[in-house]
Amino acid sequence: MADLVRRTGITAPQIEALATAGVIDCFGLSRRQALWEAGRAAEERPERFAGVTAVGPPPTLPGMSDDEITIADLWATGITTGKHPIQHLRQQLQADGILSAKELRTAPANTRVRVAGVVAHRQRPATASGVTFMNLEDETGMINVIISIGCWNRHRKTASDSGALIIRGRLERADNVTNLIAEHLQRLPLTAPTRSRNFR
Repeated sequence: MADLVRRTGITAPQIEALATAGVIDCFGLSRRQALWEAGRAAEERPERFAGVTAVGPPPTLPGMSDDEITIADLWATGITTGKHPIQHLRQQLQADGILSAKELRTAPANTRVRVAGVVAHRQRPATASGVTFMNLEDETGMINVIISIGCWNRHRKTASDSGALIIRGRLERADNVTNLIAEHLQRLPLTAPTRSRNFR
């Protein structure tokens, strides 16, 4: 890591972001060890003598849990190659009768169901007469959600500000396309940060 900083001149926040994202794993360090070492490595500069830093030796640090790795991936890069954030909640969601995107594909049409996912995008085309289209994403796929003006107005803050949602609605299927007509929206708390593409 010190050699990387010395050769490239990257900053402390940049080397910390690389360590958080797991890029430094290739040097045989866990993410927590790499974060600790990032402080020492960041002091390495071409104008200084090599190996002279104020940071002491690293303590014994535990590895990151699956949840913490997902959070670290999303914070550092906006994506994760490991578990999807919803996958960490799947057992509880199933216990509450909340369907996955995969299960939704075979659920009977015109039934009321609940789904949960990370908000991938919100869109309100000018030609849609105020209807908002939303995509939720879980570890099994994408869910198309249609939100009427009335439903949006009733749940405006939750609908516009939440990174993840539980949505109850009526399942509609036509021409092999499955949509959920939203009736109720509820914030789904996640420990991992998420980002959506909104109104583009």
